[in-house]
Formats: sequence, structure tokens, C-alpha cells
Amino acid sequence: MQASQHPRRSSMSNTLYYQPTQKIEDYSLPQFQTLDHQLHYNGNLASQYSTQTFLGKYCTLESSSATVSCTFYNSPSTVSFSPNGSPMSQQESQSYPIDPHHSPENTCGSPISGSCVTDDMNDFMHKLRELETVMLGPDSDILDSSDNTLSSCKASPDIDSWRQMMEAIHRRDLKQVLITCAKAVSENDFLTAQWLMSELRQMVSVSGEPIQRLGAYMLEGLVARLAASGSSICKSLRCKEPASAELLSHMHILYEVCPYFKFGYMSANGAIAEAMKDENRVHIVDFQIAQGSQWITLIQAFAARPGGPPHIRITGIDDSTSAYARGGGLNIVGQKLSRLAELFKVPFEFHAAAMSGCEVQLENLGIRPGEEALAVNFAFMLHHMPDESVSTQNHRDRLLRLVKSLSPKVVTLVEQESNTNTAAFFPRFLETLDYYTAMFESIDVTLPREHKERINVEQHCLARDVVNIIACEGTERVERHEPLGKWKSRFRMAGFTPYPLSSVVNATIKTLLQNYCDKYRLGERDGALYLGWMNRDLVASCAWKCKN
Repeated sequence: MQASQHPRRSSMSNTLYYQPTQKIEDYSLPQFQTLDHQLHYNGNLASQYSTQTFLGKYCTLESSSATVSCTFYNSPSTVSFSPNGSPMSQQESQSYPIDPHHSPENTCGSPISGSCVTDDMNDFMHKLRELETVMLGPDSDILDSSDNTLSSCKASPDIDSWRQMMEAIHRRDLKQVLITCAKAVSENDFLTAQWLMSELRQMVSVSGEPIQRLGAYMLEGLVARLAASGSSICKSLRCKEPASAELLSHMHILYEVCPYFKFGYMSANGAIAEAMKDENRVHIVDFQIAQGSQWITLIQAFAARPGGPPHIRITGIDDSTSAYARGGGLNIVGQKLSRLAELFKVPFEFHAAAMSGCEVQLENLGIRPGEEALAVNFAFMLHHMPDESVSTQNHRDRLLRLVKSLSPKVVTLVEQESNTNTAAFFPRFLETLDYYTAMFESIDVTLPREHKERINVEQHCLARDVVNIIACEGTERVERHEPLGKWKSRFRMAGFTPYPLSSVVNATIKTLLQNYCDKYRLGERDGALYLGWMNRDLVASCAWKCKN
């Protein structure tokens, strides 16, 4: 998955990369002026922390009438992965400057003197220790004491919420603590979020169980979201690109150990082969050609077609980031496919269009009306195109209308079955947690935890997407998945009708899955194929044709 203007890739594009973050930008409570310069605090942590109290003590950067020391406990300035793979804090208590560039003078524009929030923070930590004693202390009689202040409030929603948080931490329920932390972030409850992050750092590990590994990257996304906004989020991650040869190796491993790519490519190729079975000249426009791996099996299938193969021309669309992953431009793909076609004696041409899907216009596609039967392939690509919720240009629907104007015989769609496009942050977090839990579990079955390449595969092929979905908004969030129901609506509005998939394709994919864990499942509903892990659909595939 990709977008040319952003150096990031997803698991499903074969063009993604990610390096474990070595340092996240310092973050602290006064630094959140980046959130539209209007900070709101919900007061869920303790009754003495009212919204008015917090806003009255909030320090801005517009003036420097007072010098203060804003101290936050258990709020680390940097996060990095420890030797055992767990994110760790480099310090547990530190004074943080107001200036985002961390100048030595802690100045702020609030017309107050003395401590900015230190006194209230000390009071908060004292209350927190009291609450921990109530929740987890050995003396259960405290709960029955009518003289205990917290006990007298035990029926309040806030205390019940804190009780649940403490119990989740005590039993090391990583999933629940992640959800609670995300909820605090969504409610701008920064102190609770920072405290839960410090607890989460003790639970996650990039070398642990699937939920611990995923949790490490989701925590990183939460930290990045809390630390900044807009374009500064991804910049603060400071991801270092791996060497292209290494990246290609990681992607190849993922391609082999999990059937997601093969399922998508095989189902799309089956629809194209069926639609073109009687055609002598075939033009395939691939909007995300990546390494060109999808077309190897199709060229071989056309070579064995009764009556001889057709003349095949492929237009491959790709951007500079995919070129980096390949270690070169689209000419590498063209040469590889040309050699293969020559080996199988298939007449072949390759046309390169090195650009993002957002830049594609009619003249870039090399269409020869009346000379060739046209097939268009959208494999793990359309979800990178901004839609009406991001851009007035709405490239997602623009491309579908453009393709419809070309009157193709078949259009194939392969996408991740997830709903993260227009969802608000918290439901988007829950969806991401559920989706990638299944993904990490499926990898865990095939690549043992001691496998030296497993961490690299997850970091370079999956983690970047997770962080982007959680941390970014607007044009910076390029991972914008939609469920197949939404894609169907877009295709119908563009003037397409479903193209039924051949039963041969279904049977072939079932044979493919026999080589993998029996927890993978194949489903067929309403003319579409779904590949899932246990009870979770992960990839959907379908085909379309123009309405008569």
C-alpha cells in the first residue's frame, strides 16, 4: 500500500518499510499546544483536577512573562527498544521545557508565577498511590472503612473506571490496558494516558507473544499521537529506511509465509484469465505493480491456453518508494517479465508509468481503443487514495470513473477487509487492534518466535502501517481501509456491476490454503471471496465489469 507523496508502505503493497523508532520527540503536558492550540482536559483522573484548574495553569508559547518548572513524573522524554525488545523509558522523572525544541529556559506565556502544574501533579500522584492501595493492597478492610475518602466515593463512575484500570494492570491484561490508554488519549486525558503508557512499557515486547509484539507498535503509535499532531507525528518517529535488498528480503518472507498476497493475486488473475479467454490481444493496467510478482503465474497460464497465448501488454504504475524497495525503477519489472514471457513464448510488451495513483491521467495509460481487450487491476492500492473525507479531488472515486471511461472487460479489486478510513480515532484504534491481532497471530504460527527474521518482517512490513493508522490524521494518514461493502458502493456509483468469479478460482485457492495452517479460512459471499484467520476476515477480493 502506498502513496507517492509519503515515504511509507503497508503490509499489503509489497512496498513498505519500517525501522524501530530509536527516539520519540519529547512529550509532556504543556507541549500539546499543537492540538489546534486549544487544550481541553476532562478531569477524569482525580476530582481536584478540574478543567478550569488545568487551563488556568496551561503554558503557551506566545509570550514569556514567567519562568516556571513543569515537572511530570513517570512521563519519559524518550522511548526506545531495550535489548529484549521492550520499549523502555530512559528516565522516570524529568523536568520538561515548554519549548518544543527544548531550550534550556522553561518559559511560558501564562501570567502566573512559580510552578506550572507541579503542586497539582504531586497531589495527583499522592491520590494515585492511595487509589492503588485501595485497589491492590492486601488490607481489603480499607474498602469497608466509612472514614476512607476514596471508599466513600467507590460508587462513582470515576472510581469504578479506575478500579477496572488497576485490576487490568494487576492481571497484566495488555489488550485491556491498550484500550484504556487509547480511550484516555481520545478524551485528551493526558495524565492518565501517560501513566498507562508507563505501565504498558513493562508489558510489551517485539519478541514476545503476538499481542505483546503488536502492543509494542500500537504503544508507539499512541506515544506519537500524544506527542504531536499533523505532519510532525511521522517526522517525530524518525524511521530509518532499511537497505532496499533487506526490505525486499523481508517482503519476500511475508509473501511466502502468509497466503494473503497469493490469495489476492490468484483470485484477481483467475478473473482476468476468465474474461480474456477468447481475446488475442490483452492490455493489463496494474495500478500497483510493485515487484510484478502477480503476473508471473498469469503469463504462465496464458502460455498454456488452448489455441496459443494472446499478445500481452502490461502498463505498470508505481512510484518512487516502490522503486526504492526494488532497488531501481520500473525497468527492472519490465525486464523480469519480458524474460519470463520470452521463456514461455508469450508475445509481450511492458509500459512503465512511474507515478502515484493520485497523478494518473488518461494519457499515462497508453490505451489503444479497439485494438486490445482491457483489464484493470487494483490490488492493495485504492485504500491509499484520499477520498472525499480528505480531499475535494477525491482520487479514490476519480480513478474509478476514469477506468469506467475506458470500457474495460474486467476490473479486479483486492483490499484488506478493515474499516479505518473515516472512523474516529478510538473506534479506529479498536478496529486496528482486532485486525492486526489476527495478522500477528497468523505470522506467529508460521514463523516461530525465535526465528531471526520474524521481528524484521513485522517491523518493516506491518508496524509502519499500524503507527500511521493510530498516530496520523488528514493527508498524513495514508492507511485508510474500507470494508468491501463500501467499495461495492463506490464501484456501483462509478457505473460497474459485479463480475462473478469462476468456481475454478475458488477451488484453486482452497488447494493453495492446504499448504498453510488450518486456521485460515476461505469464504464466498455475494460474489466476493474472503480470506480470514479464524473468525476475522482479513482480505477481500472481487471483480467488476461495465454496465451494459
